[in-house]
Amino acid sequence: MAMPCHHERSSAASGLSTDWTTPISRDTACRLLQAGDETLPALLAAAQRTRMEFKPGVITHSRKVFVPLTNLCRDYCGYCTFRRDPGDPGAHTMTPDEVIEVVRAGERMGCTEVLFSLGDKPELLFPQMRDALRRLGYKSTLHYLEAMCEKVLRESSLLPHPNPGLMSAEWLQRLARVSPSIGLMLETTSPRLLARNGAHDNAPDKDPVKRLRVIEDAGRQQIPFTTGILIGIGETMEERIDALLAIRDLHAKHGHIQEVIIQNFRAKPGTPMAHCPEPSHEDMLRTIAVARLMMPQMNIQAPPNLSDPHYADLLDGGINDWGGVSPLTPDFINPEKPWPHLEHLKQQTEAKGFELRQRLPVYPEFTKIATARGGLIGERLSSAADAAGYAQIKRAA
Repeated sequence: MAMPCHHERSSAASGLSTDWTTPISRDTACRLLQAGDETLPALLAAAQRTRMEFKPGVITHSRKVFVPLTNLCRDYCGYCTFRRDPGDPGAHTMTPDEVIEVVRAGERMGCTEVLFSLGDKPELLFPQMRDALRRLGYKSTLHYLEAMCEKVLRESSLLPHPNPGLMSAEWLQRLARVSPSIGLMLETTSPRLLARNGAHDNAPDKDPVKRLRVIEDAGRQQIPFTTGILIGIGETMEERIDALLAIRDLHAKHGHIQEVIIQNFRAKPGTPMAHCPEPSHEDMLRTIAVARLMMPQMNIQAPPNLSDPHYADLLDGGINDWGGVSPLTPDFINPEKPWPHLEHLKQQTEAKGFELRQRLPVYPEFTKIATARGGLIGERLSSAADAAGYAQIKRAA
């Protein structure tokens, strides 16, 4: 548990500090997250001042293609429509030719990131996946992912960013050789959600202890890492704060977390959580603002498509990044929520007084760390980044 900050000077009206540079304590974060609606304007104003101090003027995004390498998964999360069992309609594992076809199409459209999303170790549950991997010539899904990341590097100008689920320290090291950054959503630190009828019932890879171990292993290896929380899946407000604190503590220890995503649960027909209430727009704004005050210098991201048509409001909460947005491929995790057109995203961002800049999958302040690994990833990253570490702009063909 984080210790209370000594510099917090509260006002009776809002409980907010007048020191925009000092991270707020757990107690203050919990109080702000549960405060009444009348305190929201002051909270948003504080978050905006804090962002101005550390992340002024620029909002970033990554122009990407979304590659769902396989949607077979051994986890059954209560909110997911991405995963499939073998034989289900839409169940598919992409071939190398399919992967590179999407990558080259994205390259022609000026993309710089290949986001690999996939089910967690489906071969451990499904013999059909083991057979598919054998036909492709690989021992495991992670071996296949590693090969596809390297293929992207060798055959295109794009950079891979894999989200493969739980990994050992050895696999983190292997994937870091073929990708500048890696991601794993923490989602929550609440073990309650693993219980019967919880959001992570029958999802062994969503064990918070295991996911925190992966994030820490990445820190020990100084791998630029993306993580975040998923709000509205049954966690309490205190548990939501504890998840953010766990991320903050790991970053304080290792300095490797390049961004924290605040993602809102969206109910989907046909899932066990189809009728669960979604977080309100105000709840999303409040959580983003509290995250900003807890981690003043962090890159804070929220996906615009999950808050459409009011996604521009998320800037008021203190985010400084929109995440990956694709001009080509849908959000396969949330296919019912299309990406905003990039020109509209630019207009909405500029209307709030910010410059929209395209970044790589690894953030500018982490490009030197990733480039220093050398080898193929170092070469590709050096040619993809401009002098400030942002993406060199590629014009669509």
